Amino acid sequence: MAGGNFTTQNKVRPGVYVNFKSAPGALGALGERGVVSLPMSLSWGQPKSILTIEAGEDTMDKLGYPITHPSLLLVREALKRAKTLLLYRLNTGTKAVVTSGNLTATAKWGGVRGNDLSIVIQTNVDDEDKFDVKTLLSGDEVDSQTVADISELVANDWIDWSGTGSLATTAGAPLVGGADGTVTNQDYLDYLAAVEIHDVNTIALPTTDNTAKAAFVSFCKRLRDDEGKKIQVVLENYPSADYEGVISVKNGVILDDGTTLTAAQATAWVAGATAGAQVNESLTYAAYDGAVDVATRYTNSQIIAALQAGEFVFTPNNGRAIVEQDINTLTTFTPDKGKSFSKNRVIRVLDGINNDFIRIFSEFYLGKVPNNDDGRNLLKGECVNYLNTLQGIAAIQNFDSQTDITVAAGNDVDAVVIDVAVQPVDSIEKIYMTVTVQ
Repeated sequence: MAGGNFTTQNKVRPGVYVNFKSAPGALGALGERGVVSLPMSLSWGQPKSILTIEAGEDTMDKLGYPITHPSLLLVREALKRAKTLLLYRLNTGTKAVVTSGNLTATAKWGGVRGNDLSIVIQTNVDDEDKFDVKTLLSGDEVDSQTVADISELVANDWIDWSGTGSLATTAGAPLVGGADGTVTNQDYLDYLAAVEIHDVNTIALPTTDNTAKAAFVSFCKRLRDDEGKKIQVVLENYPSADYEGVISVKNGVILDDGTTLTAAQATAWVAGATAGAQVNESLTYAAYDGAVDVATRYTNSQIIAALQAGEFVFTPNNGRAIVEQDINTLTTFTPDKGKSFSKNRVIRVLDGINNDFIRIFSEFYLGKVPNNDDGRNLLKGECVNYLNTLQGIAAIQNFDSQTDITVAAGNDVDAVVIDVAVQPVDSIEKIYMTVTVQ
């Protein structure tokens, strides 16, 4: 008996032709948040490239140090609330090197971490014609190879080998000359070019350089306004940006181990926390993880002035450092962008709608669904389902699928026009109470 699927009723052979399909349902879902990016000067790691660091990941192989090392302070802060860090090493540095006999050992990456490397060459106890070549990092063995001569050595995660001929034993030959080098504004521009092709929620700039800040603001505006790629940039003390895509951190915090973070360093946590916050979550009065105080305290009138200027301020609260208000730098309000656009929870909702709609439409609709009544109704149903999901988690409110969304044919045969009205939900931040004493 013949069988199989059918498109039209045109089969010749007798048989049973069966099509299987799923019931209509939503194809897209809320996109995940939690991706933060950070440019840093480092002492180890591949330079001029994006390194993906997941929360909880062992950083030794990629960054040369455990996550607890002081040089990775900002990495720790960013990952306290973000799930993924796209880290960019700004500096190339100078590679440490040592020559022992005919063998030259060169650190895989530039930076002072290479100075912690050394090599030990010993005669193999089982075969006196071979040598054990060991790579040590701060005295701990990280690689060992048994070879007859230099040509058999294979590069490891720490050292590249060069030279020809036979090996000579050495009790220990430390690599020297490794240096981190300096960072220029061009390095930050190179970072922006590299990160642009990645999907991120937030970017932190942990520097006080105003030229770099201006470049990051321009970058953010171009991506948000011209390309529809909704990100936020976190800078220190730059409220003049006056833009919903820019968060300006005014002060730093003091951690429970006594470490004091400047406002520039605190941008890493703010960016990570902002990236990790869901569309129905505000950071207002959120405690900075592991902080016991703020680095600079302000009076009530100074805090009010900072908030009015669009600054993200930490204030002390019962042995903690908390976010006074989860706001961005937008302070010039217009009919198109009212005061609600200055609240980061609202921006997360609007950015989420933008980014998720682009993703859903690109994956499931563009070039795949006919531009007729049936196709547009299917598209409208997808939008309604998504917005109802947002309403179900209190990210938006008062959405009416009958009146708040239309999907119509555009001017071109392949165009569709969607009009949506949404009301983002903000968090309760002010409670006015009157108590009457009888």
